[in-house]
Amino acid sequence: MKFLVDMPLSPATAAWLRGQGHDAVHVGDIGLHDAEDAIILRRAQDEQRIVVTADLDYPRLLALSRAEGPGLILFRGGDYSEAEVVEGLSRVLRSVTAEEASESILVIERTRIRRRRLRIV
Repeated sequence: MKFLVDMPLSPATAAWLRGQGHDAVHVGDIGLHDAEDAIILRRAQDEQRIVVTADLDYPRLLALSRAEGPGLILFRGGDYSEAEVVEGLSRVLRSVTAEEASESILVIERTRIRRRRLRIV
């Protein structure tokens, strides 16, 4: 899978994903550390990447635009340690296919993962 890791999460998250065999970049590594969320979404869409973030604005932007992508993995419910981020991503990677992830908003909470299929109407 291809991922674009947003600023609320550490560059170590992208490094961990690469270590798992995925194509992952952190927005800070590609000059988008100050970019607006809409620009990050567009970049992810253009490169067919799934956005990984803790920024709650992304689901709203996807819903308002009625977008079918990019996929989104959202950490919700407070600050997550790097170990908790890795554990949450591990749960997601075990439970959904690349196709499902690319067409969904996956919300990681401490006790569960929720999936909402994109295009939100």
